[in-house]
Amino acid sequence: MKETILLVGHGSRDPNGNKEIEQFSDQWRAQHPEWNIEVCYIEFADVLLDEGFDNAAKSASRVLVIPLILNAAGHVKMEIPEHLEKARQRHPDVEFIYGKNLGVSMSLLTAVKRQLLQVMDSLAMPDPKTTGVIILGRGSSDIVANGEVAKLARWVFEEREHELVDIAFTGITYPRLETVVQRQVKLGMTQIAILPYYLFTGTLITRIAEQHKHLQTQYPQVRFGLGHYLGFEPEIFKLLDENVKALQQPDKKPMMECDGCSYRAFAQEHGHGHHHH
Repeated sequence: MKETILLVGHGSRDPNGNKEIEQFSDQWRAQHPEWNIEVCYIEFADVLLDEGFDNAAKSASRVLVIPLILNAAGHVKMEIPEHLEKARQRHPDVEFIYGKNLGVSMSLLTAVKRQLLQVMDSLAMPDPKTTGVIILGRGSSDIVANGEVAKLARWVFEEREHELVDIAFTGITYPRLETVVQRQVKLGMTQIAILPYYLFTGTLITRIAEQHKHLQTQYPQVRFGLGHYLGFEPEIFKLLDENVKALQQPDKKPMMECDGCSYRAFAQEHGHGHHHH
């Protein structure tokens, strides 16, 4: 059976973000020359979902759809499955299997802890008891996706010795970064490590860098360290490998929970589809 792995990235208004996804996919191909890996995007790019599904179906009898997405929100639960179902109708002779998003796992925790250690090193390894940590996510209208960020923050708290490990979001939901910084400063933090919970660069990463500069000016008595996004960490490649190999098991093909779920049908019927507000 000829198989294509279709890696689905989010896409960015910043061309550098999409370029990094292409670089990431090239590195992943180099690790697995036996795999046929193609790339498409949800938005803000040239090859979007429908074209990506069609391209993958041209040369394969089975397509493994792998979301290069951290947490499962509207894109993963609604948008990709909607386009996937239409692709199945257009290509009835091709088997499409929808894999899991990256999710929160011990592997991802390892990558985040490494980023935190690098930020602490940039601050000359201050006392963690007086160094606050902020896990900064994108934010979603999906409460489960936001809860995954909170879960990750709790894991970091359990694994490290920092007195405060909080979450903040760049949009859609709250709290925002400045509010959390105000709280941590009031509670006596003299250093604050900001860890962007993102995969690749983009307009929001640029915005976070600007916010970081403003915070340094606003709180001259506090030292701020800004971490790097996670996209090229080895754990990301490892998680994708695991998701692909799980789908390749001949006796077990675990699909994404929302591929064909009854909630999606109900949401479509009652007008609760994905939105960007």
